[in-house]
Amino acid sequence: MPGNNYKKMSPEELVVLSQKDDLKALEELIRREQKNVFAAFSYLSKKRENVADLTQEALLKLARNIHTLKNPKNFKSWLNQIISNLFYDELRKKQRRPDVISIDEDEHDNSLKTQLPDKKCKPHEKCLSTELEEMIKLAIQDLPEQFRIAIILRELQGLSYEEIAEVTNSSVGTVKSRIARARGKLQDGLKSYI
Repeated sequence: MPGNNYKKMSPEELVVLSQKDDLKALEELIRREQKNVFAAFSYLSKKRENVADLTQEALLKLARNIHTLKNPKNFKSWLNQIISNLFYDELRKKQRRPDVISIDEDEHDNSLKTQLPDKKCKPHEKCLSTELEEMIKLAIQDLPEQFRIAIILRELQGLSYEEIAEVTNSSVGTVKSRIARARGKLQDGLKSYI
């Protein structure tokens, strides 16, 4: 459909057009969602090297399977189901193979950051904000996986309790309990820092 202004379209409109093989609509949909997908995996996965691969795989599944989505209004839940399934698949793979640690690579080595300095990170507040964000990220990663998934889907992805229950195949009450317990654990874990 020439002349469509894809940037002004709602996600539902983009889904409908994508299902009609409109590649520009699909491209816009992926462009909008890639940061959210990356953020979700960066909080879910403890290994940085897995985040980009999982993000790419989720976006590829989105592109390949967009035709299977029956109701475009359920796009967010559908995409989060893809994210959850990929994360659980990764956990299952991890259980089958032992962790391998390179003796040449320091886990906390930020050599890429030192090679590519961020010119905007000069103010003291920005550095504190980055440190706090890292502490929150680590605290979330230390949560048990069912709490971690629930809190990420609620706080980062903005899903309702009902949508989270559907994605995680659990009851709304269980979801509320997991989120409350996750918030409590995060408050306790970050109490000394904040």
